[in-house]
Amino acid sequence: MNYEDLRVKKALYQEHLKRVNAITLESYERAFEVAYTHNSTAIEGNTLTLLETKLVLEDGISIGGKTMRALYEVTNHHKAYQYVKACIAENKPLNEAIVKDIHAITMERIYTGGIYRNIDVYISGARHTPPAPNQMFTQVKSFYADLAWKEQEMNPIEYAAWTHAEFVKIHPFEDGNGRTSRLLMNYQLMANGFPAINIAKERRLQYFDTLEAYAVNGDLAPFCEMIAGLALEQMERYLGMRRG
Repeated sequence: MNYEDLRVKKALYQEHLKRVNAITLESYERAFEVAYTHNSTAIEGNTLTLLETKLVLEDGISIGGKTMRALYEVTNHHKAYQYVKACIAENKPLNEAIVKDIHAITMERIYTGGIYRNIDVYISGARHTPPAPNQMFTQVKSFYADLAWKEQEMNPIEYAAWTHAEFVKIHPFEDGNGRTSRLLMNYQLMANGFPAINIAKERRLQYFDTLEAYAVNGDLAPFCEMIAGLALEQMERYLGMRRG
């Protein structure tokens, strides 16, 4: 996908956003946050339905027959996304402290987050094995050092895709790396003027395949293409909203 076309679309999206009815915008973004939380947690195995996620987040209803972890995963994810938006509103560039905060919020009441793993981890069904702890520490430090120059070298879609793909390849935490990586990707998209995107659980196979292409072969292009397509779809949704 041609990035110049996305850049032009982004300018139209940003201008249109100023004129969308405030109630329309608020209701859409509330629905997006529920869907995003549902899909991001469902990709990792959470069994709450979209409606159940809505009831937990918007109505504060506890769902019978579901584990406390399942409930915490969706409430934590929603809280972490609010934190991401708050950081962006303050024009804070992504850094290690923010990443650790995002992970800590994501894992609240599940286990102590924001602490790098000191054990080996394996990913079921994947050809890529995350690095051993000593290698992981070196790689995660390089990741933060690379954030600044990668932003200068890549367009914003590539930069967001790389942030996600590289971070989840390193897998620095014992658990919650996928949810955290998707939040980091949306952090970079929103910080560069794009809307946040939602990867539907039904597309998880394509999603995992494109991440595997990067982890195993260093090929970021398939994942970039997926993210670019989702960003375009999201901007089109906003552009389709009537002005106030």
